[in-house]
Amino acid sequence: MLKKRLVACIVVRGGIAVQSIGFKKYLPIGSAVIAAEFLNKWGIDEIILVDIDNIARKKGVDFSMITEISKKIFVPLTVAGGIRNLEDIRKIVRCGADKISINKLALTNPEIIKEASEIFGSQCIAVSIDAKLNKNGVYKVFSDSGGTETNLEAAQWAKQVEGLGAGEIFLNSIDRDGSKKGYDLDLVRTISSAVNIPVIAAGGAGHPRHFLEGILDGNASAVAAGNFFHFTEHSPIIVKSYLRRHNIDIRLETYADYDDIDFDEESGRITKKPDSFLEKLRFEYMSEEII
Repeated sequence: MLKKRLVACIVVRGGIAVQSIGFKKYLPIGSAVIAAEFLNKWGIDEIILVDIDNIARKKGVDFSMITEISKKIFVPLTVAGGIRNLEDIRKIVRCGADKISINKLALTNPEIIKEASEIFGSQCIAVSIDAKLNKNGVYKVFSDSGGTETNLEAAQWAKQVEGLGAGEIFLNSIDRDGSKKGYDLDLVRTISSAVNIPVIAAGGAGHPRHFLEGILDGNASAVAAGNFFHFTEHSPIIVKSYLRRHNIDIRLETYADYDDIDFDEESGRITKKPDSFLEKLRFEYMSEEII
């Protein structure tokens, strides 16, 4: 069985990383390149770069940013936002990205999923689905950063993109985005059960427990967050240690593993740092410096 993945989403607006709340409010964080570099060092499995300026203002893809980030990280990079055609995909891959994720382009031209997967391989092509529960209790697909409702049901669209050759679905809950209330597990289950390709759940993570729920209750192949990882140092390592404690098979290759500490289940914060844990960190840090 494949290991579960922990994914960081870096949302970019105006050339900088931002905190997204409900797909409507954006608060500045700082350099997307620095954010990616630190996430890489803190043990994240993958990074998804979403440039919403490219979506809202119909700007071209910022290839220079992709190149700069690619040079700083050693984990898979997915690029989303403003992709207009196969040539854009080709350039993004040449800049060092491993995958691309398309949303509106897939909705307006579904055949490009098939064309792109045949050229670059299905493992390179992800489709982003931004979904929201409507007044009739149906999950509908939205485009334009959540600004435009389509007539597609989320599960129906997920099946269609799988049939066209998409290798992965990046599933975003508009209702939960930035809420810290946890993933919309009903939505995640609905999409995960509808397809056989990996589903990355995103939107609402605010506690290590939420990542666990996304995997166990939502049956997601990967769990993603943006805001959570930007405001807590070493948060990817902390979440992975929490998941490992609950018997989730996930990669952990950093010098710190947090296996010897306690978690406060209410807040998700570390509550105790035993001397043995600190000695372990001190020894491994010094060994790393010597090497």
